Amino acid sequence: MTPSEASERALEICRLAPVIPVLVIEDAERAEGLAQALVSGGLPALEVTLRTPAALDVIREMARVEGGVVGAGTLLTPADVHAAKEAGALFGVSPGATDRLLDACEDADLPLLPGAATATEAMRLLERGYTVQKFFPAEASGGAPALKAIGAPLPQITFCPTGGIDLTKARTYLALPNTVCVGGSWVAPKESVGRGDWNAVEALAREASALGG
Repeated sequence: MTPSEASERALEICRLAPVIPVLVIEDAERAEGLAQALVSGGLPALEVTLRTPAALDVIREMARVEGGVVGAGTLLTPADVHAAKEAGALFGVSPGATDRLLDACEDADLPLLPGAATATEAMRLLERGYTVQKFFPAEASGGAPALKAIGAPLPQITFCPTGGIDLTKARTYLALPNTVCVGGSWVAPKESVGRGDWNAVEALAREASALGG
């Protein structure tokens, strides 16, 4: 998969909904119910971060949920890429980008949303062919004003800002012409997931999905 093909597929996934849930799940037994609640609420693209021992099992479980498009976040190494792909991930997300990581995703035919926080990082990815990128950490890197400023000289790049975003801030980012969607964890609160309160999660997902209306 070439970078341009990867970006085309990443853009298709990003356009599925205005918010991609960023999920840090400790217990794979919660995976199916959580995925069903998010998908039912209108958020089909799901990013499961590889930050817990259960993450790969969570991806396997969520990959079985009808209507879901499950990806792996926090990809750092080629080994992460191969493990995520084997578990059923349909796309990848990384906090930054290295040549080894990009090579691994391209070799594995795994569409990647590579992270960039500065104009130089964004330009390097654009030079390689990545026209869809993750702006991370969004709030710590200057928030919507910074992303707007980066977009002025780099209109070729479309971003998914992630990091410190909530429902209110999401609206501000989504109003920018270079933002296709946002990533956020607020749609799956740790307390609700721990209780298995899927009605609460679905309600938050519906609220978030309405941002695209």
